[in-house]
Amino acid sequence: MMKLLHLYHDIMNLYGDWANVAAMKRMLEKSGEEVTVDRLSLGDKATLTDYDFIFIGSGTEKNQRVVLDDFKKYTEELKACIESGKVILLTGNSFEMLGKTITDCMGKEFEGLGLFDFTVTEQNKNRRTADQIAVSDFLTRPLVGFINKCSEIHGVENALFNVTMGLGNADGDRKEGVYRNNLFGTHLTGPVLIKNPHFLSFLAEKIMGRAPESDWMVHERAGYDITLRELRKRAATR
Repeated sequence: MMKLLHLYHDIMNLYGDWANVAAMKRMLEKSGEEVTVDRLSLGDKATLTDYDFIFIGSGTEKNQRVVLDDFKKYTEELKACIESGKVILLTGNSFEMLGKTITDCMGKEFEGLGLFDFTVTEQNKNRRTADQIAVSDFLTRPLVGFINKCSEIHGVENALFNVTMGLGNADGDRKEGVYRNNLFGTHLTGPVLIKNPHFLSFLAEKIMGRAPESDWMVHERAGYDITLRELRKRAATR
């Protein structure tokens, strides 16, 4: 039995991020696994080591701060999960909580979990949005998606993606997200596992320890191919 955890499912769920968990559940079931999903939130207490896959989605800046206070109770357990290679996906601004500090647009500083050395600074002049194409060392095909954020992240030592079109962690930075063992943090939304079936397959293989059944993803792959083609056309005209 595979156990999936959707943490803060009700308060960190912008951009239809719940679909990342739905897609993973379907992928594992198509590959012959029995799957359960626990959806927990503020005030609940999960034993993170009980799960095969942990997911947190994106939220408003206000909700991120509310979650941050609660999330700190998992700091040591989450650190152990990362070090042991547990598969964890954090999208949108949820992965920002893993760093040292988050400074809001008024200059107020909030302490993060401190599992990474990066710092986050928000601004209130305008949100930074972009369609995205990014590449990685562990996938043979690019990633596509959309980014909507008001933050800059500095001090990321091991970024998840190299950006070929769109936004990096900070202005002038062509690196995006954060990566350690099997923890993947990215601002890419879309939802990212729906838009990128090859990334979904990659994570599923890490969870199961074997290649997943992916022949059923005909429409998903066709959607990805169209999106990548159109984004590349747009990039070529700039």
